[in-house]
Amino acid sequence: MLYILARNWWAIALRGLFAVLFGIAAFVWPGLTLAALVILWGAYALVDGIFNLVAALRAAQKKMTWWPLVLEGILGIAAGVVAFLWPGITALALLYLIAAWAILTGIVEIIAAVRLRHAISGEWMLGLAGLLSIVFGVILIAAPGAGALAVIWMIGAYAVVFGIVLIALGFRLRGLQHDRGTDVPPIHA
Repeated sequence: MLYILARNWWAIALRGLFAVLFGIAAFVWPGLTLAALVILWGAYALVDGIFNLVAALRAAQKKMTWWPLVLEGILGIAAGVVAFLWPGITALALLYLIAAWAILTGIVEIIAAVRLRHAISGEWMLGLAGLLSIVFGVILIAAPGAGALAVIWMIGAYAVVFGIVLIALGFRLRGLQHDRGTDVPPIHA
């Protein structure tokens, strides 16, 4: 898994960049209509899910642990498809959809971080990203009546912080690849 992550550091960093861009868009255009927010978030979740499935395929080809990436990829794609199929859903339904996605994604990321704890020294960044996802999801469930603008800003803040953490992890993995060359030894679970 470490081999796949180090070799595809750019995909993790790109995933973080998309999250940061999504978060900035939420702050710059807080008056987005709910339908536009659903479509924007759906696109982000879909792209995120696709990146995870690609990483899972590469991990499987190397006979490495792949199921957490598949699970996260399927969750992202499913959440994105639901957002596209029902763009007129209410703010509360969108809130719960995003909260569920964030919590499930966070759990998968924490599991992956725990599995990497002996392989790299920067695994805490993935664990932190997972924890941020879970906290974000729980806050959304706990305060559903916060209002559309507050929800947009919460989503924006989460996406920016989550994205920065993923970018940092991506560059940490890039450094690991360069430190050891392209021949990073595979770590089996």
